[in-house]
Amino acid sequence: MDLENLKVGTRVSHPKYGEGIISQHNALSYKIIFVRGGEVEFSKLNLQLEVVAENEDGDEKRPEMTISDIEKMLKHILNKYNGLENRVELGKRWIGGTMVLQPANQDLKPKEMPIETFFHKIVMMRDRLRVLEQNINSSDSLTDEEKVHLQQYITRIYGSMTSFNILFENKEDYFVGAK
Repeated sequence: MDLENLKVGTRVSHPKYGEGIISQHNALSYKIIFVRGGEVEFSKLNLQLEVVAENEDGDEKRPEMTISDIEKMLKHILNKYNGLENRVELGKRWIGGTMVLQPANQDLKPKEMPIETFFHKIVMMRDRLRVLEQNINSSDSLTDEEKVHLQQYITRIYGSMTSFNILFENKEDYFVGAK
């Protein structure tokens, strides 16, 4: 049974809330009134429902989607297919490793962290720099001269980060400064 296209009035059962009736729906969710839990809204994407009795009464008009519904749907799709996150591989020799920062003063305790955590922070910095570049390029309020100046500054930041290229598995993921 297609749980994403149930009609208002359909009786359903949920493992936590028990039996209820669909009171409203849109493209992304159902609102269901339960005897034990009151009205609860569920995403159509993660349903744990069992249909007890379908509502067979006529065709009901499907409500129109709002911008918020579309944004939620796009975010779900992008997350599902990794569209929001650029997958970057850590060099195989570093997997499972630990980064240790030892202060010059031996009385102070060294700082240790998994290399994967450090690598993730570096990748996030790079991704945020790319988003910053896109925002600069698409800005209507910056002049071309200001855009070029900011782009040059970002290029110098990438150049400063080339020391971290040793962490990356693939050369296409490397930081590249001015050539």
